[in-house]
Amino acid sequence: MSGQSITDRITAAQHSVTGSAVSKTVCKATTHEIMGPKKKHLDYLIHCTNEMNVNIPQLADTLFERTASTSWVVVFKSLTATHHLMVYGNERFIQYLASRNTLFNLSNFLDKSGLQGYDMSTFIRRYSRYLNEKAVSYRQVAFHFTKVKRGADGVMRTMNTEKLLKTLPIIQNQMDALLDFNVNANELTNGVINAAFMLLFKDAIRLFAAYNEGIINLLEKYFDMKKTQCKEGLDIYKKFLTRMTRISEFLKVAAQVGIDRGDIPDLSQAPSSLLDALEQHLASLEGKKVKDSTAASRASTLSNAVSSLANTGISFTKVDEREKQAALEEEQARLKALKEQRLKELQNGHFSYATTAASPVSTDGRTINTAPAIDLFSTPSSTNGTSKAASDLLDLQPAFQQQALLLSTGLPTANTWGGFSVSSITQPQTAGGLNVNFDSVFGNNSASANNVDSAVASMPSQGLIPNGQQLGKLVSDDLDLSLANLVGNLGIGNGVAKK
Repeated sequence: MSGQSITDRITAAQHSVTGSAVSKTVCKATTHEIMGPKKKHLDYLIHCTNEMNVNIPQLADTLFERTASTSWVVVFKSLTATHHLMVYGNERFIQYLASRNTLFNLSNFLDKSGLQGYDMSTFIRRYSRYLNEKAVSYRQVAFHFTKVKRGADGVMRTMNTEKLLKTLPIIQNQMDALLDFNVNANELTNGVINAAFMLLFKDAIRLFAAYNEGIINLLEKYFDMKKTQCKEGLDIYKKFLTRMTRISEFLKVAAQVGIDRGDIPDLSQAPSSLLDALEQHLASLEGKKVKDSTAASRASTLSNAVSSLANTGISFTKVDEREKQAALEEEQARLKALKEQRLKELQNGHFSYATTAASPVSTDGRTINTAPAIDLFSTPSSTNGTSKAASDLLDLQPAFQQQALLLSTGLPTANTWGGFSVSSITQPQTAGGLNVNFDSVFGNNSASANNVDSAVASMPSQGLIPNGQQLGKLVSDDLDLSLANLVGNLGIGNGVAKK
């Protein structure tokens, strides 16, 4: 099975239609391809966890839905993507996971499609258990063990006795769940389980570093504890020694699969004499007979043990810092590449915009059209001809302005209400300007109604007939002249009838 399946393509297309970019990315990150989730998809999901307008429960539920698949590839990649977001995403993501009563219910998962499905189903069940435990640990202590501040003033080193005795068992449970993955080098046979193993490897380094600092704090406080506290502390230290042996085996597997030796920390175990000193101190508190030991010898044993564990902590911290530095250099290289690409685009005259696929202001090397926009409500210029000014149906200028323009041509004018005022053509044009009788135009002069017929009857017919045009003939492409001819005909007809 290789490449995206038809189901993957159909599901991605459905999310494209619905416009859910997050669901589409989750689908692409958890396809049936036998390889780890692609980095570009994981980076996008990490970015989503940092955006306040992204619904974190919906994002998490989409990943949970993918684990309901019967394919081990889809389920394993869904767990890997979830783990990646728990480690590198915004803390809101793991806070939501920790608030859920149940997370992954894959304890009975089994892919029966083939031999590889049987093998990988075992690791899916173990992996899901670790992620569940990781979320439960965050719920109990309200912080990441893998992200806490380390060092002499770190969280685990400055914790008081009571809180320390409650916190160390929690970190032990998470460490047990991680080491229970229990994979051998010859079982890391595909990109899916390799991606999960790398995340577990990085978690193991950070988790054990915090665990180691908690034990150092425990040893420094041990000889000042009460009897019940010493009993709990001794039990925790014995379990720590067992887990140190298991983590060393886990690191050997990492070395066998090609992880750089410089990225694998060195383990320095505390001397066995420390365990004897702890047991004798507890026995003395219980009233049992013990070997006589001076305070100086006990302090020396404790100092040697703390020094050995501190060296182990430094080794783990160096590996973590090296990884952080590598990630920082990778990010700087990516930013430098993007900057060089942008400079090339600017030099070539091409501009790219991240917000839109095709920006309306993008020119792609062509000139920009600087033609002014047409204002439909502006006053037309008189140089374009009086016919164009009068024929513009969107012209909103007052009626008397149109009359002033049309009187110069000897044509009847339209009033504000769309009709024609015949009396306006009787107004003479003097050398000093236009003499317009507004009272006659708007019908305020009662005498104007009696003078209309006589004015029309005495009006020369040549004033209404343009050059080369017959009386009453319509003029093509000129609405005003055509209407003027018709009105003129009606006026002359009325005058003849009255005579």
